[in-house]
Amino acid sequence: MKKETKKLITCIAVPLATGAVSGFFTRNGMKVFARLDKPPLSPPGWLFLVVWTILFIMMGTASWLVASRPESKARNQALTLYGIQLAVNFLWPFFFFGAGWYTFALLWLLLLWGLVYWCIRVFAGFSKKAVYLMIPYIIWLTFAGYLNLFIALWN
Repeated sequence: MKKETKKLITCIAVPLATGAVSGFFTRNGMKVFARLDKPPLSPPGWLFLVVWTILFIMMGTASWLVASRPESKARNQALTLYGIQLAVNFLWPFFFFGAGWYTFALLWLLLLWGLVYWCIRVFAGFSKKAVYLMIPYIIWLTFAGYLNLFIALWN
């Protein structure tokens, strides 16, 4: 297998594994979500798995586009920022589903949104395609913020 193919698979596997591990530990999350008072436009629980899987693949591909650039301090900083936002993403379900800290989870989500926005801005210096792959992620986080806000207010 080519080196770049292995790198692509790894870059996609990392966010998928991050989501899978977080999902494993918060596997009762959709039961919790079903019991909450939710705002209009709340999707069915099964849709979250589908959307997050697609987003993780897109994020991983975006990180690969950056990782495939020549080694540099800027590239390494961009990938570190990407890793930080992924770690923040990993923890959100624990706060929301695990602990039921809906207001704290909303604040955490705002932190995540800011990190993803920053990541998109930094990725822009490496690849326009990476930016396009990250835009659905920040749109979904914006929608998640809407859901989280009303769940925090109503529950």
